[in-house]
Order: sequence, then structure tokens, then C-alpha cells
Amino acid sequence: MAAPKPRPGILDIEPYKGGNADINDVHAVMNLSANEAALGPSSRAVEAYRAAGAELHRYPDGGVGLLRRALAEHHGLDPDRIVCGNGSDELITLLAQAYAGEGDEVLYNAHGFLMYGIAARAAGAKPVTAAETRFTADVDNLLAGVTERTRIVFLANPNNPTGTYLAKTEVERLRAGLPENALLVIDAAYAEFVSRNDYSPGIELVDGSDNTVMTRTFSKIYGLAGLRVGWAYAPTGIIEVVNRVRGPFNVNLAAQAAAVAALNDVAHMDAARTHNDIWLPWLSEQVAGLGLEVVPSIGNFILARFPDGDRNSTAADAWLRERHIVARRMAGYGLPEALRITVGSEAENRAVVAALAEFMA
Repeated sequence: MAAPKPRPGILDIEPYKGGNADINDVHAVMNLSANEAALGPSSRAVEAYRAAGAELHRYPDGGVGLLRRALAEHHGLDPDRIVCGNGSDELITLLAQAYAGEGDEVLYNAHGFLMYGIAARAAGAKPVTAAETRFTADVDNLLAGVTERTRIVFLANPNNPTGTYLAKTEVERLRAGLPENALLVIDAAYAEFVSRNDYSPGIELVDGSDNTVMTRTFSKIYGLAGLRVGWAYAPTGIIEVVNRVRGPFNVNLAAQAAAVAALNDVAHMDAARTHNDIWLPWLSEQVAGLGLEVVPSIGNFILARFPDGDRNSTAADAWLRERHIVARRMAGYGLPEALRITVGSEAENRAVVAALAEFMA
């Protein structure tokens, strides 16, 4: 008997693999592989999560109304133009499913987030990458990669895993150069860490067009990666489309409650940003001082590039793991020479620098 066969292209997908904190069944490790929040979640979010336990027999609000209204108030947006998802990963997948298919192309920069290619292939579309310049998305290269089959352009800004970014004017130039029938999705997962005057997460572009979406997440600065809460701000027509294809209860009850509480705890988010403002430059300078190339980052992580030979990235990763420190290998992103290292607590940051200093000595 013949087994059921998936659609063409599905078996070409390399499953996404997140950061792995396990080292030979040892769980007391310093996990600096997944860009998680160094300070953890807000205590208010934890309290809201625990309180939700008494209501677990209830279905969540399928429209995620309370969270959408809280987001709208916090950012000065229209709640009817916000849709929430099971992490921004789900929203990326839903947008690809809704706007791309067989014979279409999905475009993104060469070292862009792995989920873009996975979402494209899962929708039946062809992923296409554009070369970067100094590990940064290049608008001219992206525009040169556009064809009559391009349906979606994904832009992570800041970019994961490089930490680089495009200024607001460059993103505007990208939008202006794209055809009207091509959707621009600005993935601003790390926006809350950014304080550059020339940066924008994309709200103005969404407001000024019918073909631009901004996605955000609670997994990073808010410290709710385990609950999977993301959101998108988009034109009304796109919101209506996403609501037609998303699951009816895609954000669970406890996640909704915790996200609202986290959003309202401004002091905790400010503390998380301040921590990153201190330790991101420290970690960058210390690792660069060991003779490694560190790509300038405005996220909560750095990309460290290792030389060939005995002190390569594979050996460095093994060295760190022997000391119960987990970084992220970057071969899957086309950067086999690099490790991505999350900004952790003070103790974790000092430990990874000390370990790398021993390795490079």
C-alpha cells in the first residue's frame, strides 16, 4: 500500500531547530543560545499566569480583545488593525500561507531569519535570498531580486542573527521600490531594545500603505518566550485575511493574561532595556578584544566570527559546552564560522567571556 505523500517541496524543508539548553542531560547550564530575556519575565506577568490557572477549563478569548486593546493603548494604534498569534512565527507562517503559493517567490536577505524560508516552502512558494553588505540587508540587492513572481518580502529589522539594522529611510526606500502587489513584512522582534534615532519598527509605513505589515513578539524583552505570544499591525484588509486563516483560539488564556500584565509593567521593561544597554557593548568589546570579529549589533545578542584552524567556531562551541555554556551555531544561516551569543545576566556574560579568553589563549 502506498503511503500518503505530502505536497511537493514539503520534504525539502529543513525543520527549524531552536537553541538547545541540554548538555548530556545536564540542565544547570547558561543558555545563551536563544536570545531570551536576561532578566526573565515581569513578576506581574508571572502572577497573572498563575491566576489564570483557576480558569483553565475556559476557552480563551478568540479575538484576544484585551491584549489587542492594551497593545493599541501602549503604542497609540487602532486595536482593529492588530492581530495576535502563537508567537510571531505563527503570523509569519499565516502571511505566507495567505499571500504566497505555488509559482510565487518569497524574498529576504541572505542571513535572514530561518522561518522565512520554512514558511515560504510550507506555502508552496520558492524562497529567494538577496546578498547582504557587511552582514546587513542591502536594499539595492533586495530590489534587484524582485521579479513578477515576488509576493512577499520579509525584512527582520534588527536582523536575527546578525544584529544589524536598516535605517528608517532605507526601509522606506525598499517599500517605495517594491511593486504594489508585493507584501512587505517588517519583523521587528527586537525593536524594544533599540534606541537609535534613525530606527523605526515600521508603524509609519503600515499607516501609510495597504501592503506593509509589522510583526512583534513578547518572547524577547518581555521574557515570555515559553508562552508564545506575538502580534502584527497591518492594514484592515490584511488583518481580515489573517483572521480567516488563523486558528480560532490561537493564543491561550494564560498567555493572554501574562502578556497584558507584562505590557503594563513598564518599569520591568525599562530595566531590561537598561541591562542590555550596559551589557551589550560590554560583551561586544570584551569578545572583540580577544581577537574575534564581532558584528555590530543593536539586539540582545552578538554574532562572533571565529578564524579557521584549531580555534574555529566548532571547537569554540564544544569548549563552551564543556563549561555548561550554550551558544548558537550559525551554520544553518550560512555562517559556519560564527556563534551567536545572547546577552545574559552579569554572571553569564562574565562567564562566557572568561571561557572564550581561555579558548583563544
